[in-house]
Amino acid sequence: MIKYLFGCILISFACIISNNSITKTTSQQIATIQQQRATNNIVNRLKQHSLLAKNYATAHHLNNSIGFLIDMKIPSGNYRFFVVDFKMDTVKLKGLVTHGSGSYISNDSLQFSNTPQSGCTSLGMYAVGQSYLGSFGLAYKLHGLNTSNSNAFERFVVLHAHGCLPLAEVAPQHICQSLGCPTVAPTFLNTLQPIIDTATQPIVLYIYY
Repeated sequence: MIKYLFGCILISFACIISNNSITKTTSQQIATIQQQRATNNIVNRLKQHSLLAKNYATAHHLNNSIGFLIDMKIPSGNYRFFVVDFKMDTVKLKGLVTHGSGSYISNDSLQFSNTPQSGCTSLGMYAVGQSYLGSFGLAYKLHGLNTSNSNAFERFVVLHAHGCLPLAEVAPQHICQSLGCPTVAPTFLNTLQPIIDTATQPIVLYIYY
C-alpha cells in the first residue's frame, strides 16, 4: 500500500513538472509570436508610410531617393527613426528619437499638436532645411509641409542632438523628451549629417502615428 501511494505521489509530481514545463514553453512561444507580430506590424507600417513619403517627395520636387521616417507608435526606448532608401526599398540606418514632453499621456500613449508652446510633437511631412549652430550644437531647420505641422518653423522645431539620448536601444526603459523637436543621439546626428549635406534636394522627414 505504501509503495502504491509513493508511486502515485511520484506520478503526480512528474505531472506537475510536466505541466509547468508545458506552461513555461507555451508562455515563451506566445511571447515569441507576439514579438514577431509586433515586428511585422512595424515593418508593414514602415513600408506603407515609406511609399507615402516617396510619392509626396516626387510630387513636390523633394528628394525621392532617401527619406527620414519616424514611427511614433514605437516606444521611445526602441529604434523608431529610420533612414530609408526609397530606390532600394531598404532601411539604411535606424536610431532613437524623442517625442515632445507635451505629447506624453501615459506609458506609450501620445497626443500630438501643432499649437505653439504646447511642447508636443507634430505629425506630418517636413522638409529638412539648412543647418546652423544652435543651443545644442549642430541642428537642421524643419519646414512643416502639412496643416498638422505648419507651425514647426515658428515653434523652432528642429532636428538636433542631445547627450541625454543613448545610441542603442534601452527598452523597456524610456528615453528623455524634448519640447517637440525630433532629437537624436549626437553620434547618430553625425551619421545623418553627410546624408543631409550632400543631398541635391531637401530630404523629407515624415513623423507618423
